[in-house]
Amino acid sequence: MERNVQNVNKGFLAVFVLCLLCTSRLFAQTPSVVRNIRLPLWAELDAYPGLELSSDKDEDQFDFPISQMRKMAPFIVNGMVYGWNFVYVPYDKARGVEEYLEITEIVPSDVIRDGITYASPWISNNNLNCWVEYTRTDSQVQSYNLWASIQNPVIAGIGYGSVEKGFEGIEEAARESLKAAIRNHYRKTIKNKPKEITGSVLIRKFPTLGIDSGRYVINLDFFLECGKIIEYSVY
Repeated sequence: MERNVQNVNKGFLAVFVLCLLCTSRLFAQTPSVVRNIRLPLWAELDAYPGLELSSDKDEDQFDFPISQMRKMAPFIVNGMVYGWNFVYVPYDKARGVEEYLEITEIVPSDVIRDGITYASPWISNNNLNCWVEYTRTDSQVQSYNLWASIQNPVIAGIGYGSVEKGFEGIEEAARESLKAAIRNHYRKTIKNKPKEITGSVLIRKFPTLGIDSGRYVINLDFFLECGKIIEYSVY
């Protein structure tokens, strides 16, 4: 039995991120949650037909999904711990400008990568479940409390990504969520469409992610630290 549990843990790494959080399991952002990030994750076993939870399977088949997981988990957790800088260019039909969003990490995700752990795997309803955990340091808790000050507005958005892209589709959905959040906020606060907006965001609470009509859909909300708003020159 112990060997099977160990292999379930290994198997989870291969099928890890089809959903970062079930909607029914949202938590309030209490002080204990601020200190301890604990994301309940689940993945459909049928999404990976070759997966069998037995000790005689060749573990090399998990190499690729594990490598994808090691990109995705730090991407989300880092967004919650340190946040992202962004450059946003609004769509402007009259000027022939396409909408554009660039995201960069405020602090490299490698800083928190080794602090992420995966615990207590279990199987239910043909889903493999696990907890992804990260404990903030005192300085990281202080940083969160600064972000949570009343000076930083809260923005929210829903984003979509292609299921066919796998884990890259989840990242795409997260970026589209941020783009929607920025767009919705500044449309209410800026009269004339600007040339470019810069700023920073921190994921405020646990994300929800699922699948809708063949697309990943993620709902994120953020603390927003406003940067610069560059207007078009008037001729």
